Amino acid sequence: KTYTALAVAKHFGGRVAVIDSEHGSASKYADLFDFDVLELASFSPNDYTNAIKAAEGYDVLIIDSLSHAWSGKNGALELVDKAAARSKSGNSFAAWREVTPLHNQMVEAIMEAKLHLIATLRSKVEYTIEENDRGKKIPRKVGMAPIQREGLEYEFDVVGDLDWANRLVVTKTRCPELAGAVINKPGEDFAGVLKAWLGESSEPEQEPPKQIRPVAPASE
Repeated sequence: KTYTALAVAKHFGGRVAVIDSEHGSASKYADLFDFDVLELASFSPNDYTNAIKAAEGYDVLIIDSLSHAWSGKNGALELVDKAAARSKSGNSFAAWREVTPLHNQMVEAIMEAKLHLIATLRSKVEYTIEENDRGKKIPRKVGMAPIQREGLEYEFDVVGDLDWANRLVVTKTRCPELAGAVINKPGEDFAGVLKAWLGESSEPEQEPPKQIRPVAPASE
């Protein structure tokens, strides 16, 4: 996911920044891509909000990954546990009232960022329990669940699942050309479709042809 995000960002063009919560994984590709990186040591939603705002002036920002703001060190889940422990009741429901605004501020920072933004998410396998023809209950794999607050993916213009073969299956999109798309090793072509949809041509602008006025033949 890190390599794919960098490959797509490269073909968007311009200066690229990376917020890295994956223990320096982006820097392993520094010989292949040109970017600046901020490696986070704490993953609270506030840390992400501040980092996103600090990236102002870049053309593309990669957040690799956004999952740590939910389940990482000082992420939302850990902050809720700490807030509940501080309260006399130990009520996690009340603790969410303290943490949810911080998470919402991070999401607002993502939505308001004046640049192209690519976020990666870790995922976990999601199962459901069903009964087979023998009446025995068995688990059945039903898909991949991103590790983040439920529904966050709907804030993005394009969402996809990336498998181990670097094949991106688009699961949600506001770009009509990508509806139901399955893209092998997303890169230049994928970025080109998005840029065209956003009205950003990758080709240099050409001057319109000059209008030549007809000349009447000289009379003899």
